[in-house]
Amino acid sequence: MDRMEILSHVDHTLLAQDAAWEDIRQILDDAVAYRTASACIPAAYVKRAADYVEGRLPICTVIGFPNGYSTAQTKAYEARDAVANGASEIDMVIHVGALKDKRYDEIEEEIRRVHEACQGRILKVIIETCLLTEEEKIAMCDIVTRAGAEYIKTSTGFSSGGATFADVALLRKHVGEGVKVKAAGGIRSFEDAERFLELGADRLGTSRLVKLMKNS
Repeated sequence: MDRMEILSHVDHTLLAQDAAWEDIRQILDDAVAYRTASACIPAAYVKRAADYVEGRLPICTVIGFPNGYSTAQTKAYEARDAVANGASEIDMVIHVGALKDKRYDEIEEEIRRVHEACQGRILKVIIETCLLTEEEKIAMCDIVTRAGAEYIKTSTGFSSGGATFADVALLRKHVGEGVKVKAAGGIRSFEDAERFLELGADRLGTSRLVKLMKNS
């Protein structure tokens, strides 16, 4: 798999707290230049970014990020606001505590509400695999499938670990038909990226691959 093909699966990402507009603008320029799947940026920059790229690039943003414990109503509002500002894709974080409590119906309803708020845009559900047992990961595959989201995503990149090969293989095995997998967090090389894709990931959340291309 050549590098440009791998980059076509990348959500080129910048979610640092101190990211200023010039940092975001550089991410957008690089994402357009290297034809990545999207640029994933903070919600506060979505409108300006969407205006800046003028349809040349899908804009992705995050809600309930990074901890996931805001209310379902708040997450749905965030999603509606992001869509109104021009977001094409939404990555939401589940309430991990609710999963630990086995409040599966509550999590499914939250995902459904956010998916509805996305108004046909792509929804990726971040489950933070590094905090979950295998049983919980499998349960989330079922919940995300029933709730109708387009993707299940491994990680925020802000917790104790990111994507692993084992987790991507597990999610791909157990997620329902039509649901895709996004690996994110700690993807540092094209070799690792290719392996994630081979294991069944369709998207990769990272900024390192574009940087490697620019420095090669």
